[in-house]
Amino acid sequence: MTAPFTLLLAVSAGAAVANLYYAQPLLDDIARDLHASHGAAGTLITATQIGYALGILLFAPLGDILSRRRLVPIMLAISAVALAGAALAPTMLLLGVALGVLGLTTVTGQILVPLAGDLADERSRGRTVGVVASGIIIGILVSRVLSGVVAGLLGWRAIFVIAAVLMVVLAVLLLVRIPTLPPRERIAYPRLIGSVLRMVARERLLQISMGFGALAFAMFTLFWTALTFLLSSAPFHFSATVIGLFGLVGLVGASAAQGAGRIHDRGLARPMMGAFWGVLVVTWVVALFGATAVVPVILAVVLLDLGMQGQMLLNQARVFAAFPHARARANTALVTGNFIGGALGSGLAALLWTLGGWVPVAIAGLALAVAGGLLWVATRHRLD
Repeated sequence: MTAPFTLLLAVSAGAAVANLYYAQPLLDDIARDLHASHGAAGTLITATQIGYALGILLFAPLGDILSRRRLVPIMLAISAVALAGAALAPTMLLLGVALGVLGLTTVTGQILVPLAGDLADERSRGRTVGVVASGIIIGILVSRVLSGVVAGLLGWRAIFVIAAVLMVVLAVLLLVRIPTLPPRERIAYPRLIGSVLRMVARERLLQISMGFGALAFAMFTLFWTALTFLLSSAPFHFSATVIGLFGLVGLVGASAAQGAGRIHDRGLARPMMGAFWGVLVVTWVVALFGATAVVPVILAVVLLDLGMQGQMLLNQARVFAAFPHARARANTALVTGNFIGGALGSGLAALLWTLGGWVPVAIAGLALAVAGGLLWVATRHRLD
């Protein structure tokens, strides 16, 4: 695991996951161009997320039994075809199908993170996994900004063309750079999928880790979904482009959390996990003052991504250390928990905003952060 190869895995993971989010800031442009309603355009995101959820369950566990040197480039190549289909789609239906297939195959990032854990040695596994996993969060934050900028210059279809070309380039690079590893464990596919469910049912540490992940991602989507409503309304009235730039502010916190992997390698995961949940509690206290002032909002963005990224990296590194022979399946369970929490968070944001605006959203976020802190207190003796 040289530094350039680790960086390649991080970029590839981020670029793959970014495919899920390119369409979000473009829904208005897509609806106008394809003569569809905003409601119909909104189903594009649903199609992508449903595809991603199925892909996590059906394809991510394959990393435990198939050659990643072949599996990863194949998945990226299929993603490139889906992106090209999205760029050329003449109707909303065909665009939805293309984005559904894209979601199904863009789970490459969740195959690369366990691969990094397999390739790294014991002394540097936390740091290596941290770098690659950080690529995913950075890809999410950057994708919305990049999509809006490219669409403003070249139209909404251009970002899908650029992303398709990028997938092909990354597929070739990874085919060359991923080493040929020893034969994997032979497990029939139905048994492989069933083993994920059995791990969740019997492994207490995995259950706890899924709880942390679900709470953290619920906060993440709660914040970012409601933030769009907040910044586009009074007293801010920011444009979509300006709102997208807040994703770049989040990079400050995500970058600061990079050291979480090294913290795990030094055996300090238990106290720092609690510290990161403390940061998330402070995040929402600060956010409460953001209803009428932009400075608390900016500070909350930085703190949210610091706490979220830090606890996520420690959580993932701990799971990979606990399940060395089933990292892909353990990661599948962990990401599924994240997805469930994220879906609940975005739905809660829309409901609370309708009921009372930003303050109820911030109170709900604070409650989730406190719940995460209490979970750490109750289970901290199990975290080493």
